Amino acid sequence: MEKFSQFRDRGSGIAPFLPVPSQSSGIYLPFHLFLFCMRLPLLVTAFLTYFCVLQWLPIGSLGKKASLWVILGIPGIWWIDLQIDGVRKGSLAMHHSTRLPGPGSVIASSFTSPIDALYLAAIFDPIFTVSYPFTCKVQQISLVQAILRAFSPPEVKPPADARLVDIATLIKQNPKSPIVVFPECTTTNGKGILQMSPSLVTTSATTKIFPVSLRYSPADITSPVPDSYRTFLWNLLSKPTHCIRVRIAESVQLPVANNGGSGSRPGPTDRQPSYDYNYFDTLDAKLTESLVDLDASLTAGEKTLLSQVGESLARLGRVRRVGLGARDKQEFVKLWSTSRRK
Repeated sequence: MEKFSQFRDRGSGIAPFLPVPSQSSGIYLPFHLFLFCMRLPLLVTAFLTYFCVLQWLPIGSLGKKASLWVILGIPGIWWIDLQIDGVRKGSLAMHHSTRLPGPGSVIASSFTSPIDALYLAAIFDPIFTVSYPFTCKVQQISLVQAILRAFSPPEVKPPADARLVDIATLIKQNPKSPIVVFPECTTTNGKGILQMSPSLVTTSATTKIFPVSLRYSPADITSPVPDSYRTFLWNLLSKPTHCIRVRIAESVQLPVANNGGSGSRPGPTDRQPSYDYNYFDTLDAKLTESLVDLDASLTAGEKTLLSQVGESLARLGRVRRVGLGARDKQEFVKLWSTSRRK
C-alpha cells in the first residue's frame, strides 16, 4: 500500500480511506457460506418490504423503528454497547431529556458504514442531511439515500439541482425530529476523524449538538471505498454476530457571543451572500482556496464549535483527528480505481 502513502495523515500516519481487511474464514468457510445464503434473501425481502411498503403506511414511529430493528437483526447486529457521557449505567431514565438527542437537536455522527444511518433511524427517527466541505448549508435526504450514500464517491460540491438549506431552518421545518449531520462529508474506515464541514455553524445558539460515535466489531463492515456492495454484504451476512459500540458525548452549543466577546453571533438568515460559496462560478482548481476563504469568514466561536465536535468524535472513537478531508478522498478514489483496473 505504499502507493497510497500520500493519503496518510502526516502527523499520525493514519490512513482513513483504506478498507479494513477481513479475517480469513479458514475451516469455517462452509458455515459462513451457509449464513450468507440464508440471510441474503431475508435481508433483501425485509429491506424492500420496509422501503417500498411499510414506510408509506400509517404504522407510526414505533412501527417503523420495530421494522428497522428487524432489518438490523437479520445480519446478527444484536449487541449494542451504549455509553453516554456523564451518565452512570442504570441511571439513563433520570437524564433522558438532557443527555440524549431529541426533537430540535442535532446529531453530529461519525460516518463509516451504511449501518450508521439505519441504526440512528431505528433509535431516533431523525431527518438525514448531506454536508459539503465548502458550504455552510446542507441537503435533506431520505433514509435510503443516507444508506446508499455510504457507498457513493465523495462529493465536495452539491449537485446543480440540490436544494440547500441551513440547519436552523431545517429544525424549524421539522420541530418534532432531530437532525442528523455527517460533518466529515464522506465515509472512513473509522481510524481517524476527517476535517469538519462548516454546516454545523448554522445552528442557533439554543440548539444542542450531540457528537455521536459509532464503531463496529468486527470493523470490516465499514465502507470507506465506494461501490463496495459485494464485500460489505459478505462481511455483514457471513459473520455470526456484530457489535455496535455507541458513544454519545455531552451536547455542545454555538456561543451567543463568539466574536472575541465583542458582540453576538448573527443568525443564519443574517449571513451575507458570500458566506455560502458559489461553486458554479468557480473552477475546481480553486476549491482549496475557497475553503480557506470560508474558514476565514467563520467567527472564533464557530471555529471553536467545529473543533469541539471534532475533538469529541475523536475522543469517543478513541482515534485521532487527521488533516485529510473529502477532497483528499476524491484523489484517493481515483488512484484506487486506477490500481484496481490494472
